[in-house]
Amino acid sequence: MANEDKATRYQRLRRRAGVAGTALGVLLLLGLVVTGWSVSLRAAAAAWSGGAFVLTLIIYVTGLALLSELLQLPLAFYQGVTLERRYGLSTQTTARWWRDYLKAGGVGLAFAVAAAIIVSSLLRWRPEDWWLIAAICFGAILVVLAQLAPVLLLPLFYTFTPLDRPALVARLVALAGRAGARVLGVFEWRLSDRTRKANAALTGIGRTRRILLSDTLLAEHSDDEIEVILAHELAHHVHHDIWTSLALEVALLTLGLYLTDVVLEASTGRFGLLGKADIAALPLVVLTAGAVSLALLPLVNAFSRAHERRADRYALEMTGNAAAFISAMKRLGTQNLAEERPSRLVELLFHSHPPMAARLEAARIWQSGRT
Repeated sequence: MANEDKATRYQRLRRRAGVAGTALGVLLLLGLVVTGWSVSLRAAAAAWSGGAFVLTLIIYVTGLALLSELLQLPLAFYQGVTLERRYGLSTQTTARWWRDYLKAGGVGLAFAVAAAIIVSSLLRWRPEDWWLIAAICFGAILVVLAQLAPVLLLPLFYTFTPLDRPALVARLVALAGRAGARVLGVFEWRLSDRTRKANAALTGIGRTRRILLSDTLLAEHSDDEIEVILAHELAHHVHHDIWTSLALEVALLTLGLYLTDVVLEASTGRFGLLGKADIAALPLVVLTAGAVSLALLPLVNAFSRAHERRADRYALEMTGNAAAFISAMKRLGTQNLAEERPSRLVELLFHSHPPMAARLEAARIWQSGRT
């Protein structure tokens, strides 16, 4: 470990905290079920609500979420504040971090309650095929969120203003037009009040699609570099990567919910659970669906890395500017403390993008093939 560079140490510590957080979450959910505390929490929620189903569910999920957040808080603070400051990436105050953390917790709780209502209602009304109907419902919700996130969710946390660089805007809109992606506009995404990291995105579907460029990216990168970064993002539109990723996510969700049904059937009568529709069984729903996602994460990451490699090649071919691509990747790697050469195991388990060294080497090979 003594010979690790700064980026490798940073990423290793982030991974360690992430794994610890996942382990704590699993232990909490398992503990609640095995000890019978989940049944006690359900009983308390029913007493407070007077037995009303939806209100009982809201109280139960809120209590579960608060327990989880209290358990995860030290790790969240370590990842979001301590580690970012230690490595010179954070620019935000502790108060700002708390505001964002609480806001994210509120949004997450709203989604958790909605998901619990869908699952629990279907378990009561359609116990035989609830998992299939739930997967269809959640798939539709994912599509809606992909479309509305730029106008409803992201503005809750970030400030966006139309980019006031007419030449660059015209250049990027023209690039999007050549890719067949009509965009609403180009927006400056304020990140500098939180981090020194840089980011860019093509968000939304259809009429909500827009180009987002962080102010940290705009301050550090040339127009040529920004153009090639956007060309990479446009490749995901050209190759319909959003839709194929959504399809994969829905397939995994369907599998996870089906196996959840199997687990719920086997758990009926155990741990004080009254049946599949028992609200106290919700931790098993989260555990089983989460276990499927975790087990198949290497497959999902491999799928994503293939998309990213194809997007890199598209960016090179569309702009013909390998020099800008290489300099942009190097600058982003430095700015975001990206790990240049992770181990093969780390890449398989944690990386949704190819390692930076591999992306640079692929660009150099492409460049040499044109000369």
